[in-house]
Amino acid sequence: MGQAENGKNRSGQNGAAEHFDVLIVGAGISGVGAGYHLTHQCPDKSFVIVEDQEDFGGTWLTHKYPGIRSDSDLHTFGYRFKPWVGPPIATADEIRTYMGEVIEENDLARHTRYQHKILTASWSEKDQRWTLSGVREDTDEPIAFTANFLWMCQGYYHHKEGYTPEWKGMDAFKGPIVHPQTWPEDLDYKDKKVVVIGSGATAATIIPAMANDCSHITMLQRSPTYFRPGRNEIEITEQLRELGIQEDWIHEITRKYILKEQDEFTRMCFEHPEDVKEELLNGVREYLGSDYDIKTHFTPKYLPWRQRLAFVPDGDIFQGIASGKASVVTDEIECFTEKGILLRSGETLEADIIITATGFDLSVLGDIAFTVDEKPVDFSDTVTYRGMMFTGLPNMVWVFGYFRASWTLRVDLLGDFVCRLLKHMDATGKTSVTPRLRPDEKDLPRLPWIDENNFNPGYMLRSMHLMPKRLDKREWQHTQDYWMEKDEFPEIDLEGDEFVYA
Repeated sequence: MGQAENGKNRSGQNGAAEHFDVLIVGAGISGVGAGYHLTHQCPDKSFVIVEDQEDFGGTWLTHKYPGIRSDSDLHTFGYRFKPWVGPPIATADEIRTYMGEVIEENDLARHTRYQHKILTASWSEKDQRWTLSGVREDTDEPIAFTANFLWMCQGYYHHKEGYTPEWKGMDAFKGPIVHPQTWPEDLDYKDKKVVVIGSGATAATIIPAMANDCSHITMLQRSPTYFRPGRNEIEITEQLRELGIQEDWIHEITRKYILKEQDEFTRMCFEHPEDVKEELLNGVREYLGSDYDIKTHFTPKYLPWRQRLAFVPDGDIFQGIASGKASVVTDEIECFTEKGILLRSGETLEADIIITATGFDLSVLGDIAFTVDEKPVDFSDTVTYRGMMFTGLPNMVWVFGYFRASWTLRVDLLGDFVCRLLKHMDATGKTSVTPRLRPDEKDLPRLPWIDENNFNPGYMLRSMHLMPKRLDKREWQHTQDYWMEKDEFPEIDLEGDEFVYA
């Protein structure tokens, strides 16, 4: 029984730190999944999940803007171990309900501490453990933990504040300027003129959700994004339900079907990008007609899948444009004015409300101050092992999901890997494991975390200098290739010479 369960040695009492076999940072989709895997694969391990927000959910708790929903299907964004029974594109509330069921069904609530913010993480080679300190967000009391193993599930962006560029004249605008990540509950947009700056999945969600209530809503974009419109249902799933197949079978079959389709589509994007481009643009034309200026407003400068591609259920944003309730302007901002935005073209967009759907700021390992034997860790000096571990960092795994497939697919893969690693260390009497470059790899060029010719969204490029490096070898990078990793990860040789045990 872990010390959290037996009530002994609570942090903050008599200055003592609570000790756990595993400490999980974050109670979002990754942290809840990690808790499940430890519960079922390593039931003898004590663990705690610490979360700085007031409840579970991560992204799905942070964002409260109108229409907030997934931009990938829940059959693969959901966990492999719990069937998803709703429509493939789901709302934040539906996703949190699903996560809440996982927490309840697996008794994870008793392992979870909310409003606990970790500020420092220090590894001691002598003690073979992590010491973590932080603060309770609700009481400002200090908190302290020690742990044998650290599982970072805190996500990859700052939850407190989104990314908003500085435009000239922002102070002059008389109305509210709102970032979707900090959406005010009392924002009244009924019968208002609204401009949404941005063209990603967030903009494509907000615009159809608000269009019926605004007097008009405009998507202002510097350059277009690829969208993939389609029905918000999976035909094979509905057919299996009509046949009375049990839900866990339907879940597994649907996942395999979707993953095969995604694999084929991804390969097509790289092998025949112009064909895929035309297919995606034809999907937009079906809603907007041949007379609409698709070239200006919906034809990106980059090739498909070099940035995240958002699924648009039932083409709802295009329906709003076709109805005249929404419109798209492709231009650059000269400055904000008292009544709206002056564009480089000289046109003025009048607005009562401006929404900056301009993305987020990357957070490398939760901005926690890491040290190893009192030496500060600069993650940009490390090399990543398969996008989950880092050279010189003992007993730590980071969950960083997929861009071209659902994030949660990697949560399950890493859950299996971590549990297998913990069991291997127990069986061999080892207390720590650290990735290291082999002698013939130490002088290889250290490359950015992601090849920008392969994937290049703004939030990654803005913060690439902060991220760990990669080598031009599969095991020393995050390949973003689920379809290979699902076979490679179970075959990782835990006695390979890339691992140093103590």
